[in-house]
Amino acid sequence: MSSPLTGGRVPHPAVDMVDKSPENAGGFGSTLALDSGETDPWALPELKDTSQSWTELSVAGRVHRVVVGILKACGILGNLYLFICSLDILSSAFQLLGSKVAGDIMGDSPVLSNPVAGLVIGVLVTVLVQSSSTSSSIVVSMVASKLLTVRMSVPIIMGVNVGTSITSTLVSMAQSGDRDEFRRAFGGSALHSIFNWLTVLVLLPLESAASVLERLSGLVLGSAKLEPGAHAPDILKVLTEPLTHLIIQLDKDLIAGSASGNATNSSLIKRWCSTGTHSTTDSGTCGAVGCSEGNGTAPEDKLPCHHLFVNTTLTDLAVGLILLAGSLLVLCACLVLIVKLLNSVLRGRIAQVVRTLINADFPFPFGWLGGYLAILVATGMTFMAQSSSVFTAAIVPLMGVGVISMERAYPLFLGSNIGTTTTALLAALASPSNMLLDALQVALIHFFFNVAGILLWYVVPALRLPIPLAKKFGDVTARYRWVAIAYLLLSFLLLPLAAFGLSMAGSTVLASVGGPLLGLLLLVILINVLQQRRPFWLPHCLRSWAWLPRWLRSLEPWDHFFTSCCPCGAPTAASKEAHCYENPEVLASHPL
Repeated sequence: MSSPLTGGRVPHPAVDMVDKSPENAGGFGSTLALDSGETDPWALPELKDTSQSWTELSVAGRVHRVVVGILKACGILGNLYLFICSLDILSSAFQLLGSKVAGDIMGDSPVLSNPVAGLVIGVLVTVLVQSSSTSSSIVVSMVASKLLTVRMSVPIIMGVNVGTSITSTLVSMAQSGDRDEFRRAFGGSALHSIFNWLTVLVLLPLESAASVLERLSGLVLGSAKLEPGAHAPDILKVLTEPLTHLIIQLDKDLIAGSASGNATNSSLIKRWCSTGTHSTTDSGTCGAVGCSEGNGTAPEDKLPCHHLFVNTTLTDLAVGLILLAGSLLVLCACLVLIVKLLNSVLRGRIAQVVRTLINADFPFPFGWLGGYLAILVATGMTFMAQSSSVFTAAIVPLMGVGVISMERAYPLFLGSNIGTTTTALLAALASPSNMLLDALQVALIHFFFNVAGILLWYVVPALRLPIPLAKKFGDVTARYRWVAIAYLLLSFLLLPLAAFGLSMAGSTVLASVGGPLLGLLLLVILINVLQQRRPFWLPHCLRSWAWLPRWLRSLEPWDHFFTSCCPCGAPTAASKEAHCYENPEVLASHPL
């Protein structure tokens, strides 16, 4: 039957619905396998090694291969280092561009009393500052300052979890040059977002009705005896700060101060750095998260910072734009080089060994333990890196080149969500005693939210819906690449802004507009599922969307519009991965 994702096309009878993944046995999603001999587009590609074997090489050839291999390994590590540093600079650029706006949004407490508004604000603020840690610190600051209750902070934490997945989506765009790589990379980034959104759709109504996460975190805190003083490790920052601090340093306490009512007109660019001797001065601003180092006249115990913009006369907006352009250029260049180097290194036996190690499962009947081990490994690696964005951004290119499968990447993404919350828990333990409980409760809410998501969408194989949904979405974006841009703008900007605007008008307006739209969306999804699985349950008119205008049931008119606007990079219908049921002749020969 027809589907809006496939443009209202009718599947060819020769297409069988089979499930290629043992982890998805009995699940909703299935991949399309063609009887004509076409390979599964989601199957890991064979990276053939066309070079000579080691025994066939002369001594000089062996030396040359070893030297080239060492240089490639150094190139991968060097580009990976610059890639991580560019992510840090990109986060600083977004903070310069939007952190004060984010603080002003967070400071509007009457709006935050609406759970939907809180969710949307969490998404927008995380997109603006490109850091879930910074967004969480703003929430902790407001809760500790009594400007925000713990109950009001729960939807914001959910939005923070959703907003952090934009980084992997941006990274996947760099692989849009190759259609197959883009399918896998963008599908992987969408996998992370879909999991977060599905978890929000279940837990947000439940939390609004019963306050489950708030009560659970309160019970845990009530039964524990905690003392401040623990510190989160800064393993990754120790490696990146020597370079990033030469480019830009920000006073992040001012960001939280803007939300807690202690905002100043000072620049976020740090001008005075500590000498290592702790003393209190009147040169900074003190908020709930501590005292910021002032950017005005030089304090007695401070020395000037050493970075490119320490004495600049440019505004924060101008510096942010410069850093944004530069970091995006370096990020894309490093990512392209990493992908090229990986493609040249991961061939033949090497590729097989790497794939076996990453995608390996335990022998029967303990094969199900492989996914949970991947969750633990990803949790530990994210905890060591102290950044879920860096970890997920590293997973996406590996998915694109075909090293990591979708089924293995799924538990890795889930583990990264858990890892970033454990870092937040240790960071909360380092809080002052007057805000320790509030900081810990917010961190625990974030932790239980992700654990609940794993229980909902991973423990039972039949409920691993994000995998088939991400695969279908990846197929659509591979054929219509402009859908990726539309998804990025709609999911992380336009729809959140629209929901925020409706919430500003009041809960009544939000319910009267959003309720019917949400009901219509759920009805369309239900009808599509019935069209594919139980068409005889539907009236004859609803067994097909053929009665709708073509622009409402197919992406082809939209694709023609964007093709006419940008003919240079537009995909054609005769692309190599076009399925048989997308052929107009097949459609004409098999009417409904």
